Amino acid sequence: MSDQHEFVFALELSDEPHFDSMLAELTAAVLVYVGYPESAIDELRGVLRQALAAGPSNGQGRCDVQFRAHGGELQIAVVFAGGAEWRTTRALP
Repeated sequence: MSDQHEFVFALELSDEPHFDSMLAELTAAVLVYVGYPESAIDELRGVLRQALAAGPSNGQGRCDVQFRAHGGELQIAVVFAGGAEWRTTRALP
């Protein structure tokens, strides 16, 4: 099933805290789409929320969030203006 998923979904957030609920729903939708179980979705939403919380606390409001499915893996990246970034890669189910 994982070889069927090849996509890049990216967005730019100008002020992440204002989009917290939207981003949580979006993350869940992407993870459900590729077939992750509920436990993995909850875990990934939690670590993504932590990564996003680090930017504003360091004075960085704008960030780019990217979900990339390729080669049997899902890569999630959060890159803040100013250089701070967080990335994780998980095998697709």
